[in-house]
Amino acid sequence: MNKPVDPSVDGFIRYRIDLAYDGTNYWGFAVQKKHRTVQGELLKALTTVFGKSKESFYMRVAGRTDAGVHATAQVVHIDLTEKQLKRLGRTVGMMGSLNDLLPEDIRIHEVTLAPPGFDARYSASFRRYRYLIADKLAPKNPLLARQTLWIKHELDLLQMQASALGLIGLHDYASFCRPKLGATTIREVRELTVKRNPAAGNVIEVEIMADAFCHNMVRAIVGALIASGEHKTTPDGVIKRLEKRSRIGSFKVQPPHGLTLIEVGYPSNDKLAAQAEMAKNLRTLDEAED
Repeated sequence: MNKPVDPSVDGFIRYRIDLAYDGTNYWGFAVQKKHRTVQGELLKALTTVFGKSKESFYMRVAGRTDAGVHATAQVVHIDLTEKQLKRLGRTVGMMGSLNDLLPEDIRIHEVTLAPPGFDARYSASFRRYRYLIADKLAPKNPLLARQTLWIKHELDLLQMQASALGLIGLHDYASFCRPKLGATTIREVRELTVKRNPAAGNVIEVEIMADAFCHNMVRAIVGALIASGEHKTTPDGVIKRLEKRSRIGSFKVQPPHGLTLIEVGYPSNDKLAAQAEMAKNLRTLDEAED
């Protein structure tokens, strides 16, 4: 399932779907046999509209969010045949028909014909996540409780910001990732900011942008920043942990509900295919020397 498909060769027509969801009631994005997932709900709706697909419409997602994680800007692609499209007729009708079948905590915002070379996962040049924290200085808003981590004491914002600086760049983030056999933990964090948002009740917003993320990476990094804000570690301590490249004794992975995927970036249409090929290559730290 989900094998790479070249629509121009295999006779499929590829569509890009932009969507958002509240991840509270889902065991992540990817299909699981015994649990309710975002992809599972999408596939049920697609099957109702287009009929059964042996390969689950070759759906691929930009970011496989974990259980309880939200998204305001998730991207997937699906591959459809002419026969399947005849059951519907129009792209606009596709979005409306699918939204009518989906639960209210999953909404499709746009369906478009994908340009040549587009792959929702591999063509993406970056992902951006936001983690929300309400500490002692931020009044607890019950309307945002499903998207915000509540902490009783005050966090040292300046200490968190100093620690964030040491985590930016091309590094091996093994100390902040759940290991996966055969997968690299080398990533390039391009932005990592920590700030209070007065307009949102003084909530602390941690935003991180990278080419890609490995499992638990964002929530483990947030754990390091919180530990720094609690004076349980220092900016130097965070850097030393990064350099150890081991999860043993590392910082606590924070709860998923504070995390939201807020942006997925893609290059111009003429660079989509090249980006997809580059993304499939395992990264090395030698790139930092270029």
